[in-house]
Amino acid sequence: MSAEMRLQELGLILPAPAAAVANYVPFTISGQLLIVSGQLAFGPDGTLSPDHRGKLGGDVSADAGRAAARACAINLLAQARAAAGSLDAIARVLRLGAFVTVAPGFTAIAPVVNGASDLMVDVFGEKGRHARAAVGVAELPLGSAVEIDAMFELA
Repeated sequence: MSAEMRLQELGLILPAPAAAVANYVPFTISGQLLIVSGQLAFGPDGTLSPDHRGKLGGDVSADAGRAAARACAINLLAQARAAAGSLDAIARVLRLGAFVTVAPGFTAIAPVVNGASDLMVDVFGEKGRHARAAVGVAELPLGSAVEIDAMFELA
């Protein structure tokens, strides 16, 4: 099943891709590689939910963190579609790089990031399985709990 059809089957509507908020571009393409800049957990209305601001292990629950990671992945897909014209032009998800804002002592970072990884597999099937880094950090832009970047292979 195509990624675009799978998106419809999952009932997901991708938002307009977020504009860059500093001196960078939302994505770059080199050869068959599509690299998407880090995406925050903006919702469909373009805002960052209060549930997705703060630190995991502090004022953000693990469930809200997983939802934030999923929102980041939805925004990654929106950027990928804008870059490639269609998600069906993606041959494979190669890598996700995830940053999670954590309170001291919070180490359950990987399950939080699964919110994004699971969505990639849901949309792309086996082509969505990817390499990944999941890192705990002190702060992220706009107080976001999660930020994720991606690398895709184009067909």
